Amino acid sequence: MQIIAKTLEGLEQVLAQEIEQLGGTRIELLRRAVSYEGDWELVYRSNYWLRTAMRILVPFDHFQALDDKALYDRVTELPWEDLMDLKHTFAIDSVTSGEFFRHSKYAALKTKDAIADRFVRLFGKRPNVNVVNPDFRINLHISKRTVTISLDSSGDSLHKRGYRINTVDAPINEVLAAGMVLLSGWKGETPLLDPMCGSGTILIEAARIALGQAPQLADRAFAFTKWKNYDMDLWQGILDEPIPDPKPLTIVGRDKSMRNYKTAMFNADEAGLSDIIVVERGDFFKKIYEERPLTIITNPPYDERLELSDVELFYELMGDTLKQSYTDTSAWIISGAIEGFKRIGLRPSK
Repeated sequence: MQIIAKTLEGLEQVLAQEIEQLGGTRIELLRRAVSYEGDWELVYRSNYWLRTAMRILVPFDHFQALDDKALYDRVTELPWEDLMDLKHTFAIDSVTSGEFFRHSKYAALKTKDAIADRFVRLFGKRPNVNVVNPDFRINLHISKRTVTISLDSSGDSLHKRGYRINTVDAPINEVLAAGMVLLSGWKGETPLLDPMCGSGTILIEAARIALGQAPQLADRAFAFTKWKNYDMDLWQGILDEPIPDPKPLTIVGRDKSMRNYKTAMFNADEAGLSDIIVVERGDFFKKIYEERPLTIITNPPYDERLELSDVELFYELMGDTLKQSYTDTSAWIISGAIEGFKRIGLRPSK
């Protein structure tokens, strides 16, 4: 069975490595996605364990269509009643490109009508549409004349881990934070510092990786649990698998903002990691973390996150601080301030 995991651009290779570790086969990198093969157990595991996946899609049909009538006719032929009942709600997410289908909303409307009309023809009634929290989220992807219809087994985007109750301005996406940690190769061998930790997302994702904890909560409402073919025993068996015993870790978050400091502490506690993650209030340029060797993983502020009077000067000071005060340190930095990056003054190894 084919499975498609959606991700952020640039994390395809990292996601492919995660999928391989879970047992996926015939892995193929796509744009912002990875295709692979597996069974229903792997669909469940992918939702629960993949840290850099945004959604797990299960392709349902693949065909060619030149116009909206051909799309409608094919969708009405599909056995939707094998998947859902009249009591279920559904919604269509659509992406279209090419000369045949230029309006994604119209393609989604025709698909919705086709599904509803099939139920009316068979049962005299139709399931309701719920665009906010549907039981079935159906993914429609049209590239030129090629149509792929997939079932979204995740429900809400998998970046919503459930621990970030409080937030800050422009917080980093949880999937991106996990991707940074996986790209760095950090697994707890050295102390980890995020000196501009914001809401603490990088700290929490790093702790879960090093401790071998799943990125998702066991009681998360995955979409696949509402499907007709849902195997409760299979899912419970995955949840009951033992996790490794905790190992000693040093994970420190700092931020000079009182609001960010309190937010990071609150979120670490919500994630059940307040005994692992230490959050301090401190200015990166004034308060040096002394332990060595050290790994820094951070998403420093830039003008979309904070109003810095001089972005280039900020990054120049950051580079000077790293050079002068953080020898024997590996620093992994992500930022949208491209011009600022040029002023760090350190040649990146990657």
